[in-house]
Amino acid sequence: MDVSPELKGTTIFLVGMKSSIKTSLGKFLANMLRYYYFDSDSLVEEAAGTQSATKSLRETDKSGFQESETEVLKQLSSMGRLVVCAGDGATQSSTNLALLRHGITIWIDVPLDIVARGVVEDQTQLSAYNLSTSVSYPEVLTHLSNSYEELRGGYAIADATVSVQQVAGKLGYDEIDDVTTDDMALEVLKEVEKLTRVKKMMEAAARPF
Repeated sequence: MDVSPELKGTTIFLVGMKSSIKTSLGKFLANMLRYYYFDSDSLVEEAAGTQSATKSLRETDKSGFQESETEVLKQLSSMGRLVVCAGDGATQSSTNLALLRHGITIWIDVPLDIVARGVVEDQTQLSAYNLSTSVSYPEVLTHLSNSYEELRGGYAIADATVSVQQVAGKLGYDEIDDVTTDDMALEVLKEVEKLTRVKKMMEAAARPF
């Protein structure tokens, strides 16, 4: 599915819990659309200098960390032809939500048990959730569940939602793990096509006779 002509370089922001599924999907979409890929959390980390500095900033200076997130989003939203995996801060303030309106925002809804499994397997993600390396899977899942309840309201403001669980059901898969990056990308592109079509219709309706 080629939606590039309708997109006209519009940036796509992917929101939702940080996971390998969201990351892989972002890179895959960027490659398909011939866009550039960015992870906003990685850019905040680069600005802070190191991962440990980012963790310290997140823990000791919450407002400073949020300002860094906003500054990164300002830069990204002023550009075009990007697929951005946005951090959780992107949906937690009216300023950041306004910046996301410069593009199309898609909520990538991944089951929490899959996210938790990924965090335990890839311990580099632990710092993003302020968790220690000795944390157990049940503890990670509980932490993520609490975070999800706080964040879901912001995620729901996205222009569209693509749920791994719903994609699995639609395709008749017995296991959620059977859903591929290609499957998710196709669903995202379908949503993008719908959104661009509606936008075109609204623009046509607004033109004077």
